[in-house]
Amino acid sequence: MSERTTVDTTETIDTISFNRRLIATMPGTYALQVITRLIFLLGPIIPGLIAQAVFDTLSGEAPAALGVWGLISLYLAAEAARLGALLAETWVGNTFRYTTGARLRGSILAAILRRPGAQEQPVAPGDAVDRFDSDVGEVTDFPTWLPEIGGEALTTLVALGIMLSIDWKITLCAFLPMLAVVGLYRVAWGRMLRYREASRSTSGAAAAFLGEALGGIQAIQLADAAPQVAARFSALADARRSAAVRERVAQALIDGVNSQTVTLGTGLFLLLAGQRMAAGSFSVGDFALFVSYLGAVANFPLTLGTFLGDYQQQAVAIRRLAELVRPEPAQALLAPPAAPEPPAIGPLRQGQPLLELRGLTYIHPSSGRGVRDVSLSLAAGSVTIITGRVGSGKSTLLRAALGLLPHDSGQVLWRGAPAERLVPPQAAYTPQVPRLLSTTLRENVLLGLEQGEDALERALWQAAVDADVAGFAQGLETQLGPRGVRLSGGQVQRVAAARMLIRRPELLVFDDLSSALDGPTEQALWERLMAEAGRSILAVSHRRAALARADQVVVLRDGRVAAVGTLAQLAGTCEELAHLT
Repeated sequence: MSERTTVDTTETIDTISFNRRLIATMPGTYALQVITRLIFLLGPIIPGLIAQAVFDTLSGEAPAALGVWGLISLYLAAEAARLGALLAETWVGNTFRYTTGARLRGSILAAILRRPGAQEQPVAPGDAVDRFDSDVGEVTDFPTWLPEIGGEALTTLVALGIMLSIDWKITLCAFLPMLAVVGLYRVAWGRMLRYREASRSTSGAAAAFLGEALGGIQAIQLADAAPQVAARFSALADARRSAAVRERVAQALIDGVNSQTVTLGTGLFLLLAGQRMAAGSFSVGDFALFVSYLGAVANFPLTLGTFLGDYQQQAVAIRRLAELVRPEPAQALLAPPAAPEPPAIGPLRQGQPLLELRGLTYIHPSSGRGVRDVSLSLAAGSVTIITGRVGSGKSTLLRAALGLLPHDSGQVLWRGAPAERLVPPQAAYTPQVPRLLSTTLRENVLLGLEQGEDALERALWQAAVDADVAGFAQGLETQLGPRGVRLSGGQVQRVAAARMLIRRPELLVFDDLSSALDGPTEQALWERLMAEAGRSILAVSHRRAALARADQVVVLRDGRVAAVGTLAQLAGTCEELAHLT
């Protein structure tokens, strides 16, 4: 099992490399999106030339060979081609966005699930959900900007070339004021970026707090803290509102300046064009062509400014996503979710322990408590009970042994070989406070596992929850509500035990499984767990019924092994055990 490592949490991946790798996941779709977008954006060039020819034909200044109706037919055909390109681009563009978004979310989730399960998550669940939504959407939309900016740049260059060839003075007077928008974006974008990052951060903080509050409604009510929680959420929402308003006002200011600049350029064009037409040096067709191109030319400076700003925003979004996959490197964002390798289970040699811990140490960074230099071995078919006072390290020992916490030193051996993480069919674990999902009882037990009804019924019987299920009106299809809120504490524990048992692991690991059970139910649970010959059990308990069944009792004190033996052997010799029983 790998030891805990220090990771540079500032590590990320640069925007260009990220987008190159993102595009490489769907190169054909992206290429088609680029082609269709370029066709659509370059489309106004031909209609503009046709409009020029139509009006010059109508005015008699330069009659076209096709005639007016021929030109109109050509115009309609060109616009129909643009419409077809737009529909195709909309289809392939959204296919690219949503497919890469789904893959990116899958890679992030896979990285989160590879992290030791008992280790603290880098961000709160609500904030993580916000990043899965907004930041993934941000980075998967950006590649579609590239053909947008490239197409508009090419269209603008071609249009400017044609316009300059007709009248360079009118062209410059109409276009140069619009370049001021690019300069404005470059000056203002540093502040815009800060506003946008503040908006994202405050949004994530509000979402994170709301998620925690919704998950702890009962605790809030019992503490009579509803007014304080509401006030806290209101403060977070107010901070979010303030940041969002600043961002929107700054964007509206830039958009407003752009609109006024376009109006100024259009006014100058109309003034100069009128003078040229009166002098006979500027035809009605030229006027129609300039009007046709002016919108595309006027839009490019704003698009360019937005693109340059959005490019800088990508680094923020990529960094926020990279934080979700820590301690893995940021490159894990685009790694395909690999199916886990099935654990290799070799033959157990004569006298070899099923599970062995050698000098296992894990210290919680926040508290300095944990387990230190723990060594013990479990024989196949044996029952080992870990006991000790509150805070002695019992739960930490189970999690470190299973690989749910990265150990600081020592080894975990399974059948004599080092083990990174123990999962079914090696071991299955039920924690002290199990987590059920807001779905049916059946789905909570199976969690996607394909098993027949007989196996399911047997797991429910072994967990001593079969009678409870039989009493539910909808049986296995009963909806349990958020975190199993419709069940009692003991029922939650036993449903989680059924989830563990149906996977038929070699080693059952559970933490104080019977703490919420009455005497008869606890007795039935232990009898059924022990009914299967050769079953190996590693459990935390202080109940005498469990201790009496143990082949070995491991007593912890302050994170260290204080004594090991049977209950009978330790009863008169272990002072620590006397305090517990």
